[in-house]
Amino acid sequence: MAENNTTSKLSLINKLILSYAAIAFFTMAATVFSVFGLQSLNGIVRDIARNDLPFVKRTEILHDSLQAQERSAAKFSVLKSPEFKQLFDQRQKEFSSVIEDIGKSDSGPLLADIVRNYRDFGSKAEILFQDKSDDITPLKETAEKVNASIEALSKARQVILNEKLENADQKRETTVQWTLLLSTMGFVLALSVMAFFLVTISSSIKKLKRATHSIAEGNFDFDPDIPPGDEIGDLAEDFTKMAKRLKILEQISLDASPLTRLPGNIAIERILTKKLQAGETFAVCYADLDNFKAYSDRYGYIRGSDLIKMAGEVIYEAVQQNADKNAFVGHIGGDDFIMIVSSTEVDAVCQAVIDAFTDEIPQFYTPEDLELGHIEGPDRYGVNRIFPIMTISIAVVMCQQGEYDSAVKIAKTAAEIKEFAKGEAGSNYFIDRRKRAR
Repeated sequence: MAENNTTSKLSLINKLILSYAAIAFFTMAATVFSVFGLQSLNGIVRDIARNDLPFVKRTEILHDSLQAQERSAAKFSVLKSPEFKQLFDQRQKEFSSVIEDIGKSDSGPLLADIVRNYRDFGSKAEILFQDKSDDITPLKETAEKVNASIEALSKARQVILNEKLENADQKRETTVQWTLLLSTMGFVLALSVMAFFLVTISSSIKKLKRATHSIAEGNFDFDPDIPPGDEIGDLAEDFTKMAKRLKILEQISLDASPLTRLPGNIAIERILTKKLQAGETFAVCYADLDNFKAYSDRYGYIRGSDLIKMAGEVIYEAVQQNADKNAFVGHIGGDDFIMIVSSTEVDAVCQAVIDAFTDEIPQFYTPEDLELGHIEGPDRYGVNRIFPIMTISIAVVMCQQGEYDSAVKIAKTAAEIKEFAKGEAGSNYFIDRRKRAR
C-alpha cells in the first residue's frame, strides 16, 4: 500500500511539466479565444464598411436626386424651359441607377414601395412636362411619399447596422472577459512566465476597450495607439478606419449642405462648443462672398449655385493644404462659410483662399462683364447700382482660453469684424486681435 502511495506521487519534474503544461494550455486557450474573437469583430467591421455605409450613402443620393427632380419639374411648370426637363431626366436616370444598385442587396417590400411611389411621382411630373396642368401640388404629395419610403428603407437598414454594432460590442465584451479569465488562471500558476503575456494582451485589450467606448461616445478621432503587425493591430487599424467613416457619415447625416456637402450649423456649433469647453486656442474664419445677390440676380440661380459650390471647394482645398488634420470647414448657408484652424495657420489659409478664389472667379462672368470690370443691377433696396467683380471677405476671430464662452458670442464678434473686411475693396481678410474678458 505504501509502495502504491509512493509511486502515485508526482516528482518535481513532473509537477513542473504539469505546471508548464497547464500554463501552456491556458495560454493557448486565451490566445485562441482572443484571436477568434478579434477576427469575428474584424469581419463585422469590414461588413459594415463594405455594405452598410455605402447603403446609407445611396439613400442620401436618392433624397438629393428626388429633391432636384421636384425642383426641376416645379420650375418647368412656371418657366416652360426645356432645360429643366433635361435636368429632370438626368436626375431621373441617376435615381433609377441607385435604385438598381440597392436592389442587388435589398429587394424587399420597402424597396418595392419606393419604386411604386416613384413611378407615381414620375407620372405626376410627366403631366407637368406635357402642359396638361400647372398645379404642382400632386407632384409635391407624391414626392413626400417617395421621401417617406426612402426614409423607411434607411431606418430599416439603420436597425440592421445597430444590431451589428451591438453584436460587435457583445463579442468584444465576451472576448475581453474570457481572455482575462484564462490569462489570470495561467498567471496564478506561474507569475514569472505569464507576466509578459498578461501585460501585452491586457494592455491591448484595454486600449481597444477605450477605443470602442470613445467611438460610442462620438469621439471619432480617438487613436488606440496599438502598433500594427498582429490581429489586435489589424483590429485597431479597422477601428480607426471605421471611426473616420463614421465621422464622415455623422457630418453628412447632421445637416450637411446638399450643394457643397460641407457640415452645416449643427456640426459647426458642436465643434466650437467642444473646443471652448476644452479650453483650446484656435481661430474662427468667417468667409463671405461680396455682392453675391447682385450676381445671382443677373446670372440666375443655377450659376449662383455653381459659384457657391466652387467657393466651398476652394475653401476646403485651401484648408486641407495649409492647415493640420484638426482643422474644420463648414457651410453656414448661402454664401457664408466657416473655417476653424490653428491660430498659427490663419494667414496661410486665408491667403490661399483669396488667391484660389481670385483665380477661379473670372470663369463665372461673361467676357463683356469682365472687360467692364463690373455688373449693373438693383441692390436689396431696389436701387440700381454698379457692382464690382465678386470678391471674398474673411473675418477672423482669435479665440484664446477664457475669452469666449459660447459659439453665439464668437458669431457676434465675427459679424462686427466682417463689416471692416467688407468695407475694404477687393478680396481681403481682417484679423481681430483684441483681448476680451469673459
